[in-house]
Amino acid sequence: MTTNALSNRATATINARPTAKGGVPFTGLLRRPEAGALLGLIGVIAFFSVFGSIKFLGLAGAASWLNVAANLGIIAIPVGLLMIAGELDISVGAMIPAGSMTVAIISGHYGLPIWIGVVASLALGLVVGVVNGFLVARTAVPSLIVTLGTLFAMQGIVLGCSVFITGTTSVALTADPVSKFLFGQFIGGTFQNIIVWWFGLTVLYIFFVHFSRYGNWIFAMGGDKVSARNAGIPTEKLTITLFVLSSTSAAFVGMCQAILFNSAQVSAGMTYIFNSIISVVVGGVLLTGGFGSIIGIFLGTITFAIVNQGIYFTDFDRNWSSLIIGVMLLLAVLMNNTFRKMALTYSAKKK
Repeated sequence: MTTNALSNRATATINARPTAKGGVPFTGLLRRPEAGALLGLIGVIAFFSVFGSIKFLGLAGAASWLNVAANLGIIAIPVGLLMIAGELDISVGAMIPAGSMTVAIISGHYGLPIWIGVVASLALGLVVGVVNGFLVARTAVPSLIVTLGTLFAMQGIVLGCSVFITGTTSVALTADPVSKFLFGQFIGGTFQNIIVWWFGLTVLYIFFVHFSRYGNWIFAMGGDKVSARNAGIPTEKLTITLFVLSSTSAAFVGMCQAILFNSAQVSAGMTYIFNSIISVVVGGVLLTGGFGSIIGIFLGTITFAIVNQGIYFTDFDRNWSSLIIGVMLLLAVLMNNTFRKMALTYSAKKK
């Protein structure tokens, strides 16, 4: 079987693209990976529009969840791609403070130009990604275990280096106007400019995954990595590339947060591990791999952010927010499993 044949088979099974002439029928849309995420997003918007205050629909309300979604979404998409390929990266929780502390120490503590700190942060993400990808690709150790080790190792390195170099776990940073404009500034006083980065990167990922052969390769790896390798897909190089994207994205978010808030701390970032996985799962990606879409992850991230922030615009007890998120995750898994069965059934009938 050729590479294109394997890739096309995986894509047909996963996306279940309808073939009706003149448009896409409603039943075809329901078979797509992002169908559950879209329905979930509509549901939570309707829920908080009814039970929330009028501020939820205003600029301040939109900014509250868009800012959360943007920071989380930049990390969630590469994490989702890894999950589609059958892998998992939980070291992102340590790469966020690693990225922020790197730029803060280099450009804040030592006073070097900000661009050096930015490059160093991204370079650190690249190195960690290469290490993760190489270990996963060349050994039989599961990616969960590899990245768990990297998570604790990077936590220790960031904490130890911060205390050794600066004598503290919090470092101040003053960025120049250009860096603030590019990486850490509020638009209109409420919206973080990282939202623009999120939108732009999402468009690039959509093209990369859904309109190029590399996306087909990722889906093929998640379906059957051995068959994908035998078909000529460079699974090792692609695995390393996906881990590099994940680590670098997390370091980028940490760097942007340090520039935005003019400081960095070693304790930030751990919540992003589970939040990104929840967003990806709500977006229609299966933990077993081989099924999902970038649009679904995008919608899932927005859904999670609205649920996470929307409760503050209601009269509900804030202590119930975790329950709501948990129920939402369970419902998303059930819905996504249903839509996946519909897609597989539809693909089988076409044959």
